[in-house]
Parts: sequence; structure tokens; C-alpha cells
Amino acid sequence: MPSFAVVGAGAIGGYLGTLLAAGGEPVTFIARGANLAAIRDRGMTVTLEDGREVVARHVRACASLAEAGAHDVVLLTVKAHQVADVAPELPRLFHQDTALVTMQNGIPWWYFQRHGGPLDGMPVHAADPDGSITRTVEPTRIIGSIVYPAATLVAPGVVRVVEGRRFTLGELDGSISPRIQMIAQNLTKAGFKAPITKDIRGEIWLKLLGNLSLNPLSALTHATLVDLLQFPLTRDLCAAMMREGEAVAAKLGITLPVSIERRMAGAERVGAHKTSMLQDVEQGKHPEIEALVGAVVELGRATDVPTPRIEAVYACVSLLAKTLADQDAKVVLEPAARGSTPHATNDARAT
Repeated sequence: MPSFAVVGAGAIGGYLGTLLAAGGEPVTFIARGANLAAIRDRGMTVTLEDGREVVARHVRACASLAEAGAHDVVLLTVKAHQVADVAPELPRLFHQDTALVTMQNGIPWWYFQRHGGPLDGMPVHAADPDGSITRTVEPTRIIGSIVYPAATLVAPGVVRVVEGRRFTLGELDGSISPRIQMIAQNLTKAGFKAPITKDIRGEIWLKLLGNLSLNPLSALTHATLVDLLQFPLTRDLCAAMMREGEAVAAKLGITLPVSIERRMAGAERVGAHKTSMLQDVEQGKHPEIEALVGAVVELGRATDVPTPRIEAVYACVSLLAKTLADQDAKVVLEPAARGSTPHATNDARAT
């Protein structure tokens, strides 16, 4: 029975770890603060789409990777811009055969590792600016994963699933290895869909087309998915950004099996859902910009593919993130106080 370590017990990490633990797998959560205290006190609770609660009681929860020790499978569920912070400690979780399943959105640091093409080994600076992740994690440990579910950490130790159960898995070299089959079997046993693909990079781009457009535009406009895609001007802008991303992917040898219209229709069906980037802006957290948008700009320049709309939105959302960080602020839409006297405020939290 393989042991699983979950690095980042947020919405997705909590969802995965709870269902794996409830299915009988040994799971260790690495968490911090109130979330760590809640998991140690009462376990982790997940409310599924149908309202059913799954509770993983008596799971192991650790404050550090060193405390957790070596595991067979490490599920890396922190956001892309947080990987560099935990990378130096990741080897604490490894034994000789440990597999690291990366579950970040966007273009990962390992994109060109074990690639086999003319760009084999090329770094992705947006995902790994100083190369520290690449130096720490051997490519042979890595299994890529595409995270399709939407979930929210509604309270410490409590996750609500919005929709979805699919986590696509893929070896970097396209092989179907015994270890990836084992991980897929365990995820399936826990109630997830875990298809194995021979083209993990193609799957990355399929999801990324939505992320690179919908996420930053939602953060800038404070609109949900359905609102963005039912407003003609932003729908057209999303489509244009997706076409630019599709052109970059094509230059890298990726042929996407789903049309842009179908991709947008799928996002629209999700409904009044706030993207993770919009949630970050509203909570005063650093949004996940570089792996989702900056990396596409970087790869566009590397392949001589123009991305003017992506670059414009990247500039705007980057300035928004800088402003919020500089002012230690968040931005939340609130009902206007009708009839009151207008006044200026320097508190970004109030806007």
C-alpha cells in the first residue's frame, strides 16, 4: 500500500488527501497555521458536489516536510509561484523511488525536461526564475498532472467541491510506467477519474487556453466565468487570447483536439464560478500570474509567435498584483452606499 504526502493542504490537496485517506490509503498532510491545527484536531472534511460529506479523521498532519519524512508518492498541490519556496525541502520526502506528482496550473518548470524535441532541456524562467526548482528535483521523479476540479477551502480543514473529479496523469516522456498505473489505480479507487495520457503537454495546453485568458480577465473585471463569456466584448477578447495561445502551442508541436468555441462553452457551463485568480485578489493573496500568463508570453517570444493581447492583459494584471502587494491590500466589490456623500479613501480593502 503506497503512502501519500500532500504538500499544500488547501482546496485541491485537501480534496485529494481526504478521499485517499477515506479509501484506506496512508496520507500525510503538510500544512500550517489554522489549517494544520484544524486537521490535527478534527481531520479534514470535504463536501462533495452532491452535498455528501467525506471526513478523514486521524490522518497525519505535519508542519514541515522534514517532520513528514519519506513517502512513496508526493502530491505537490501548492500553487506554481509557491513551488520555489518548498523546493529546497522536497528531498526530505523522497526515498529512492518516490514519485512527485505536480499539480500546478499553467506551464510547469519541467515543460522541456525529458521533452525529446529541439528545445529539450530549455528552462521556463516564468515558472523557475532562478533555476532552483530544476536543480533540486530530478526530472525522472516527476509525473505531470492536469487538475480539472474546482474546489474551495471554505474554512480551516474544510473543503467544498464546486465540480469535477478528473486528474489526468502523464509521464514526461510519454511512457505508461508501472508507477503511473499504480497512482491512477489508487486515485480511481478513492473515487476520482485518473486517465493516463501519453501527451501530458498537450493536456497542459488544453486547460491553459482557459487559464491564460479567463483567470486574469476575471481578476481585472471581478466577473465570474459565465459573466465573462456572456458579455460580448470580453468573450471576444478571451477568444483572441486563446487563439494567440493556440498559435504558440502549434509552434511547439501541439495540436489541440478541442476548438476554442467548445473550450469557452465548457467554461461557461461551470456558471457563476470565481476563478482562482479572482479569489486570490479578493483575499489579498498573490495571484498565480507567471505560470498562467507570463510563461505564454515567454514561450511566444522564444518561438517568434506574437501575443499582443496576452501581453497587454499580462501587463495589467501584473500591475494589479504589484499594487495589492505594495499596499498589503485586497479588492472586493461591495454594494454602493446610495445617497451617501462621496469621499476618497486610501484603503484598498474598502474598494
